[in-house]
Amino acid sequence: HSGPHSADPARALHPLARKLSPPHGAARILAAEDNRVNQTVIRKLVERLGHQVDVVGDGFEVIEALRRNTYDLILMDCQMPGMDGFEATHAIRQLPPPLGVTPIIAVTAHAIQGDLEHCYDAGMNDYISKPIVLEELAAAIDRWRIKTALPAPQDAASEID
Repeated sequence: HSGPHSADPARALHPLARKLSPPHGAARILAAEDNRVNQTVIRKLVERLGHQVDVVGDGFEVIEALRRNTYDLILMDCQMPGMDGFEATHAIRQLPPPLGVTPIIAVTAHAIQGDLEHCYDAGMNDYISKPIVLEELAAAIDRWRIKTALPAPQDAASEID
């Protein structure tokens, strides 16, 4: 018989129908995004990947959130009113460790070479493009979870062979 608790194999196998287990444990992520719809999308994607997320609307709110909480990484929209992602990143990089070295992943609709160089010049560590693709978001988070969790750079593949 069917009902709300009956198993639907197609739904169970669909990658968006279940929470994924992050390979390096759940991260605490701060996401900066001024657009309400994009805020909801980012929240749902990050939570679907099994991480905790706080969402703020501009660079000023990023700095305030960092004063209250510790985050494993920041997803930073580049174009926001008030203090944009570049200005917020510059301000964060002036803070003492560990706050000032928090990995920052740019989230940009303009992933062209000049903009990417601007992201890196501002002190951002990585970038993902809008619209955000779940797999790209997961890969970017995992890259920085690995880099910040290990005491020294290691080649994980060499331990398996």
